[in-house]
Amino acid sequence: MENNNYQYDTLSEAVNDLIKRGYTTDFLVHEEKDCFLCEQGTLELSPQEFYIDEFYRFEGMTDPGDESIVYAISSPKLGIKGLVINAYGADFGYRSSKLVQRLQKRE
Repeated sequence: MENNNYQYDTLSEAVNDLIKRGYTTDFLVHEEKDCFLCEQGTLELSPQEFYIDEFYRFEGMTDPGDESIVYAISSPKLGIKGLVINAYGADFGYRSSKLVQRLQKRE
């Protein structure tokens, strides 16, 4: 997992660059199941099938509730790359955080 080559000042800057680099699928965390949703919610994928390639943490400049992490994830087996954006701090999503923890870290 490498972050050394890229540095971003804002979440939107990171997302835009990662999309340009092929991380085009927007993964959402399912509210009730332990999976990611993509393809407008029609495809459910297990976090065990993915690796975290990169991640970037952002802290809100004026509002601590604006803290977030963007994960660039991929599944060589499925041939898919995309992004998971996870809030953290006082208002973090517990289910989202636990699901992201189950992602595999690329060695």
